[in-house]
Amino acid sequence: MLAFRRKVRIETERMTLRLPQHGDWKPWAMLRAESAGFLAPWEPSWAEDHLTRRSFTNRVYWAARAEAQGTALPLMLVRREDQALLGAITLDNIRRGPSQSGTLGYWIGEQFSRRGYMKEAILGVVHHAFNVMDLSRIEAACLPENAASRGVLERCGFKYEGVAQSYLQIAGRWRNHVLYASLRTDRRGRTDVG
Repeated sequence: MLAFRRKVRIETERMTLRLPQHGDWKPWAMLRAESAGFLAPWEPSWAEDHLTRRSFTNRVYWAARAEAQGTALPLMLVRREDQALLGAITLDNIRRGPSQSGTLGYWIGEQFSRRGYMKEAILGVVHHAFNVMDLSRIEAACLPENAASRGVLERCGFKYEGVAQSYLQIAGRWRNHVLYASLRTDRRGRTDVG
C-alpha cells in the first residue's frame, strides 16, 4: 500500500512557498536569465545547460525526492495575487539526531528585490523548520560584501557566527563566506572557558 505524503506549502502574507513544478520552467528560466547579472556575483557559476528544460526537470525530480526523504526543502516563491514566480529558497543539508539543523540558501529575481519578499520567505521557512520540522538550528552563509543578504539575515534574527574559509566557489574562485545562524531557543551568550 502506498502512503500518501502531503507536499509542503508554506503560506506567508503575500506568497505561497511550494515545491517546484514542471510548469515553472519557463517563468523560472526567464527570471534567472533576466537576473543573471544581478545573481552572478553571489552564486556558483552556472552550468552550460542551467536554464534548459532538461536541467529544470532534473531539479523538479530532485526537489520531490529530497523533500520526501527529509534531506532538503526546496521551495519556489510564488506571489499569490498574480502567481508570479519571484525566486526560490531552499533548506538543505537537513541533519537529524543530535544536530537537528539545516542550511538556508535563497535567491530572488532582480525586479522583485528590495520589496521585503525574501525577509517574508526566510521568516516563513524558519518558522516551519522550528515548529513543524522540529529543527533546532538554521545556518546561512553569504559573501562578506553581500550587504543585502547580510541585512536580510540580520533582520530575520540570524546572528553572525564567524567566517568559513574557502566555503564555496563563486565565479570560479574559492571564496570565504560569513556564517549566520538562527536558533529555535537562542542559548548563545558568554562561555567561561579557562
